[in-house]
Amino acid sequence: MDIAEFSTDFFSLKGKRAIVTGGNSGLGRAFVVALAAAGADVFVPSLADDDDATARLVEERGGRYEFLECDITQNGVPSQVVSACVDRLGGVDILINSAGICLLDDVIAFDRSKWDPMVSVNLTAAFDLAHEAGKLMIAQGSGKIVNIASLFSFLGGRMSPAYAATKAGIVGFTKAYADELGEHGIQVNALAPGYFATAITEQTRADADTSRRILEHIPANRWGDPADLMGALIFLSSRASDYVNGHTLVVDGGYLVR
Repeated sequence: MDIAEFSTDFFSLKGKRAIVTGGNSGLGRAFVVALAAAGADVFVPSLADDDDATARLVEERGGRYEFLECDITQNGVPSQVVSACVDRLGGVDILINSAGICLLDDVIAFDRSKWDPMVSVNLTAAFDLAHEAGKLMIAQGSGKIVNIASLFSFLGGRMSPAYAATKAGIVGFTKAYADELGEHGIQVNALAPGYFATAITEQTRADADTSRRILEHIPANRWGDPADLMGALIFLSSRASDYVNGHTLVVDGGYLVR
């Protein structure tokens, strides 16, 4: 590409079809809205609908929203998700693996009853969906896969060894897929949020001492807002990132520099 060809249209997702797991709550909803604002139609597989709240946000931006009630951790469901997206939207250009859970307990009490579901949702489901979408993307010679990592891809993660393990695994998985899919015109990257003001951090933010310690570690001196991730998500989903592959983009207000 000659530099004279570049324009902000490289960030447009007009005509693209995106699957977003966990897309009707938390950060996932912000991703859905960002994609719709950039021109994409969005397919959301989830355990439960949200009374059309996310659908309205998409439609207000001129996008199309499709929902499938399902459990992405069950055998065969990821294949059904990809097939349903193709049936309803006509294809799959973007996969955002954002569904995740975080169960907390002291390390001695943290057993397989907490470990297994977190590995299943946070890591195995992301692999299964990328595997199914990847086959389709190879056939069409293009695609974007964005896996949602975390600061705890790099840190220890008190009270949740499974969260740290699965998010570190997401980074390794991202690199492995990028290595093989790059030659097919597919970019696989990860987005690593820092401390964000969402339902998953509500208990932490409510503890004044803990919240203060976290804020003292963030140069921006505030908790992240889901909107802070939307631009980064569009970049990794669009033509603007066609030569970015296997990268983990950290959006943390500077937490990791302290």
